[in-house]
Amino acid sequence: MVVVCAHPDDETLGAAGLLRAVTAAGGTVEIVLASDGEMALPEVTGLDRVALAGTRLAELDAALAELGVPATVHRLGMPDSGLRTEELVPALVPFLAAADAWVSPWREDPHPDHAAVGRACTVAAPVTAHGFGFPVWARTRSDPDAPGIPWDRAHRLDLSEPDRAARRRALAAYASQTTVPDGGDRPVLSAATLAHFDGHREVYFREPPPGGAPPELFADRYRADPDPWQVRTSAYERRKREVVLASLPRRRYAFAAEPGCGVGELTRELARCCDRLVASDVVAEAVAATAEVAAGDGVQVLRSDLDDERAVPDGVDLVVLSEVLYYLPEERLRAVLDRVAAALAPGGDLAVVHWRHWPPEAPADPAEVHRRVHDDDRFDTLVSHVDEHFLLHVVRRR
Repeated sequence: MVVVCAHPDDETLGAAGLLRAVTAAGGTVEIVLASDGEMALPEVTGLDRVALAGTRLAELDAALAELGVPATVHRLGMPDSGLRTEELVPALVPFLAAADAWVSPWREDPHPDHAAVGRACTVAAPVTAHGFGFPVWARTRSDPDAPGIPWDRAHRLDLSEPDRAARRRALAAYASQTTVPDGGDRPVLSAATLAHFDGHREVYFREPPPGGAPPELFADRYRADPDPWQVRTSAYERRKREVVLASLPRRRYAFAAEPGCGVGELTRELARCCDRLVASDVVAEAVAATAEVAAGDGVQVLRSDLDDERAVPDGVDLVVLSEVLYYLPEERLRAVLDRVAAALAPGGDLAVVHWRHWPPEAPADPAEVHRRVHDDDRFDTLVSHVDEHFLLHVVRRR
């Protein structure tokens, strides 16, 4: 996990418990420090800013020791109180390239440096990395009920008493921030401020890739492995197919569409209960795999994207969307649902199924995708199934 901070102490204020949890689980932590924090309390004149930077770096080492986190620290040396997103992005790319996950101050945090770092991470990080932003000054300055707080993307990490004690010790290591400096009249972190960071939980806002998952990502995976999600062999995939097929309200359909068909295992089963079936995928390797196992009388396999009219032709009476919608950004998700609603004959069925967890490259929460389908007034819900590992809805076009 890579933790990108605007200043020393961001990591402890916002993510101390997470750092400890990752370390306890055997993960590695790297910290990328955009600035050394030399401009704390800018109104205080006469401070040796170079010396303050050195002090804060030493405090960071002490804080990490108190947390029990043996992190590698990388310094970018950019100016405190002058961080710019456009300058941070190229500097962060090499540090985030191999990250499984990244965390940073939230991109809408009231502190401009925190916001700049958070926004830069969403651009610089690969879509294959999980990304999360943590509030820092938003904890003390923002109304939790204010519009714009993305509670729908919020995750909570509960902290143990040892976690809280370690965080207190780590924050105490930042003496330059918790005491009044010579010539000043206040600390950066007052007792009242620190009280906001002494609770039993940490909050993180998921930061999905803004553009969705690019087709090239899936093409690369198929080139590396002809069955990248083990659709043919995994018990999860087999059970999911069985439940989807058992949940279809009709024994037979006249004309069906399966966009995002993958390697064609579900396609082959659907073909047995459909007079005509159009299966499609945006990846050429997936199209070839499906054609090999499912092509035949009444089955057409073609290469097209989800919102292409060829993928969901007019007049279909069944559409099956398996683990595809959550990869789409909002505008494309809306367009695909509009296309399905327009193409389905009245009384036609739509089956939507997704893994309950959240792939890093997926912009949309699977639960939110299914809520959208369930609440869409163009459809009536016939089946709503919550499995241990997947969600399934079958709805009927009004």
